[in-house]
Amino acid sequence: MNGLFRRIAPSLAAATVAWGTAAGQTPPPQLTLPTVEVTVTRDAARPALQLPYALSRVQPDSVRPGLRHVSFDEMLLALPGVTVANRNNPTQDPRISIRGFGARSAFGVRGVRIIRDGIPLTLPDGQTPVDYLDLESIGRIEVIRGSAGSLYGNAAGGVVEVRSVDPPLDPVAGRVTGYGGSYGLKRWAASAGGTSGMIRYQGDLSRTDQDGFRSYANQQSTGGSARALLSGSRGELALTYTGFDEPTAQNPGALTKAAMSADPRQADPAQIRKGARKSVNQSQLGLTGTRRTAGGVEWTASANFGWRTLDNPLTFAVVAVDRTTSGGAARVTAPARLFGLDHRFSAGIDAQFQDDDRLNFTNCNNVPPLTQPTPTCPTVGEERGTRTLDQRERVSGFGPYVRDELAFAADRYRLTLGARADYVRFRVDDHLITATNPDDSGERKLHAISPLVGFVAQLNATHSAYANLSTSFETPTATELANKPDGSAGINPNLDPQYATTGEVGFKGVVSRRVRYDAAIFTTRVNDELVAFEVPDGSGRRYYRNAGSTRRRGGELGLNASLGMTTVGASYSYSDFNFRDYVVGTSDYGGNRIPGVPIQQLQGYATYNWHGWFATVEGQTQGGMYMDDANSLRSSSWEIMNTRVGGRFVWGGVALAPVFAVSNLFDRTYAGSIVVNAAAGRYFEPAPGRTIYGGMSVSAGR
Repeated sequence: MNGLFRRIAPSLAAATVAWGTAAGQTPPPQLTLPTVEVTVTRDAARPALQLPYALSRVQPDSVRPGLRHVSFDEMLLALPGVTVANRNNPTQDPRISIRGFGARSAFGVRGVRIIRDGIPLTLPDGQTPVDYLDLESIGRIEVIRGSAGSLYGNAAGGVVEVRSVDPPLDPVAGRVTGYGGSYGLKRWAASAGGTSGMIRYQGDLSRTDQDGFRSYANQQSTGGSARALLSGSRGELALTYTGFDEPTAQNPGALTKAAMSADPRQADPAQIRKGARKSVNQSQLGLTGTRRTAGGVEWTASANFGWRTLDNPLTFAVVAVDRTTSGGAARVTAPARLFGLDHRFSAGIDAQFQDDDRLNFTNCNNVPPLTQPTPTCPTVGEERGTRTLDQRERVSGFGPYVRDELAFAADRYRLTLGARADYVRFRVDDHLITATNPDDSGERKLHAISPLVGFVAQLNATHSAYANLSTSFETPTATELANKPDGSAGINPNLDPQYATTGEVGFKGVVSRRVRYDAAIFTTRVNDELVAFEVPDGSGRRYYRNAGSTRRRGGELGLNASLGMTTVGASYSYSDFNFRDYVVGTSDYGGNRIPGVPIQQLQGYATYNWHGWFATVEGQTQGGMYMDDANSLRSSSWEIMNTRVGGRFVWGGVALAPVFAVSNLFDRTYAGSIVVNAAAGRYFEPAPGRTIYGGMSVSAGR
């Protein structure tokens, strides 16, 4: 790993120096970093130095302009403790993990709670489909790392809070963007918005078509969002809508080591033979409101409703899901002075509901095609055979919470006390009951109380130290409970939630008004950790079990600096994550490393701005990771570099912003994602080779 750092660090440093001295320009006066304000749901407009946990904040297109907005991993580069594995599979979302939580995810995001403008994207069972998350209008992202995010609900690793960009100041403003590039990428996006008195609005629409780096990875999708706000001196009301339609998304599957070495662009033949893919249509409506009184009391409330349809042929079945979601939240925050101390009280409750109608059919696709009817495929030429599962799955979650923040010694010290109680109910109604298939209906109720205590010492105006002790609770998802290794329907009675306890110490601040730092060390103990595995039946289906206990110890460092016309940033994460008590059959995995998590990760970027032009270079290097619980296999380490150049020029009120980019500049062959505990050796999800794209944005208004 040290060799990787030695190879990539000089490239980043050289690029920074080269751009900083280009064309003999005299550097302007040193820029200063602004005061960091956070706007996450539970800490409205609070300086980061006052919060007793690790928090990262990024404005993606401000420090690293020219992003394509097609994948979440572009947005979260160089955040300490955060790993985003792009599976480069249009049927599966990027795997986001924070301090190793979420690395087991087979699809979607697990172990991390995601919120957009105060509306939860995470379902009550803890699963988050992010395929419909509109990336075109993101203004900033804030990440709480660790169990301190337990006040937000059912997740162990942390919280990702996404905020939309502020609407334009002019009554009418708009932008049109087009991109094209390698592997058939074509993307168009248009946005419009404005401000008129107390009313602000914004909307965008995008279309993406791409063949994909790998064979059998075609994708066609259309998405967009709309937001209207009514703002006053004492509050704000916001109505949001997000829509997504993906009629085509092919699934190339994972590869064995031999197949990847032979041709990383190939697809798993079984995925092609069975026509594995998905088609999704999803919409979500959200309403949020905030009211502030003259005495400093703040009331917030939200409500949301959504629906999703999924057609998902897989190698082992055709899965069809019709889903509706709904929920609401309310919170009050009030300052008070009691017993000679300043208090900031918060209390609230979250409620979420998920209602799925799930059907599974025999997958009758085959190459060569079937020519004669069979008992499970009675109609030749039809993809869907006999029904193998027909059930209604309902999940509800309630989470009341309280918190008190005490300030003393002239606000130099702050003590935070909080707790959340989570109640999650799973209910399955089996509609496929025959003489050979008994009624598998059932119900499970899971609950926990998660306390938090945190302390912050403001060392001076620009530096603080903090410590916290927190717990978190994470249930299995509805899918994880339904995928029983014995193949039966209903709820798995043997799969339990996991409970995490974290102790953390950190420092954060600003040096000389130009360099911002964030350092943390932590240790986490997890009981009944949820572990994914496959059985060697060739289906690729994922099942789940509990490990007795695990221990995570790690360190994180993030740096950002404004150096004249150059902005640089870097993050380093070290992860020593191990099983402590974990026995499967006759195998004892105690002492082994938890698979799917790189032991070391280093990421960085440098952006140089000059007379409307910019140039950005990014570097990533990741150490090897174990791929199975037995630690019998370990992936290779890798390093890549990306570059982008572009500019912004204004003529007569119209701005043109061209961009040209090369990703994976040196054309490295590597696996961007690893399938943990994969059967038949299909661990590897290859990342694209050298990728080139260019685009132009035309905008009017401000």
